[in-house]
Amino acid sequence: MKNFKEGFPIFGEYIYANTASSGLIHESVIEWRRQHDIDFLNGASMFRMANANTIGETRAAVGTFFGCDVENVALVQNFSLGLNMLLEGMDKNLKVLLLENDYPSVNWSFENRGFPISYCKIDVDLEENIRSKIEAGQIAILALSLVQWVNGIKVDVGFLSRLKKDFPDLFIIADGTQFCGTSEFDFASSAIDVLGASSYKWLLSGYGNGFFLFKDRVKEFSRVETIGFNAAGANQYNQYKIRFAKHFEPGHLDTLNFGTLKQALGFMTAIGKQEITQQLKVLSDKGKKEFSALGLLEDAVVSRKEHSTIFNIKGDDGLFQHLTDNKVLCSQRGIGIRFSFHFYNTIDDIERIVEIIKERV
Repeated sequence: MKNFKEGFPIFGEYIYANTASSGLIHESVIEWRRQHDIDFLNGASMFRMANANTIGETRAAVGTFFGCDVENVALVQNFSLGLNMLLEGMDKNLKVLLLENDYPSVNWSFENRGFPISYCKIDVDLEENIRSKIEAGQIAILALSLVQWVNGIKVDVGFLSRLKKDFPDLFIIADGTQFCGTSEFDFASSAIDVLGASSYKWLLSGYGNGFFLFKDRVKEFSRVETIGFNAAGANQYNQYKIRFAKHFEPGHLDTLNFGTLKQALGFMTAIGKQEITQQLKVLSDKGKKEFSALGLLEDAVVSRKEHSTIFNIKGDDGLFQHLTDNKVLCSQRGIGIRFSFHFYNTIDDIERIVEIIKERV
């Protein structure tokens, strides 16, 4: 296993196991941000003109990284904002299937608008539960997070393709915030119709940037009314010529935040998406083995064939404080303690965390 900790100075003092809360930013990306703001300081409006292509280049970088036509990429400040804009243009009579206790920004966005909703239980048989619900009811939309924020249960993307083959009219909306940046993924060949994500976690891009990817059929389900001069390409004659994805970009976009996304995608591309996927598979297997041996994982996680690198273990305030005192950065989520490991983590990190836990359990 390679060690990718260089350029992430927090590892000099802490064991960082908290990417599901906030990803790190590499020193090279921070240096780019520093130079960006120095150039802005010195160039003012000249800087704006010189960097006019940054947003388009970021949009293209997202499309390339995730396998989506650049014309169907929208840059948004975060997932929640993008989903709310999408749903404002949708028929509120369409029946929706959600997952119980999914990320609030997913479920609340539908619930607050009065969509008719069914719920699916998240357990070892998650995929079978989804299929049963869709077979039983006239479900038009399936909306879910690809990786669950509390316990790290990961939806089988291959299952979604098989489901779409059997139910071709099903419209699938996915939150990829805890997924994008963890697995090789091609949007074009997937069953997902809309994929949105905030980029500050596994994509290591800091705050204030995210994206939405669309299949062409999205226009059958949503008519987004959001509009602004930027959406029209700053051309007053383009008011009625705005393509679907640009409705999600009504106003100016920050070259610092979205340029950071471009830089981070370049950094991860240099490492290699396959390399990252393989590294996370090793960490997932190691974490599952160690935490299972201690009896700290819920049955649904232990029994599933594949899992993410997010683990929620049984643990109280005392254990969380003990971990904090030993400079392990993690989060309390639900009734447990959540660890989340990215490619910059190592097997040694997990083994050290296990040693610390054993001191209290």
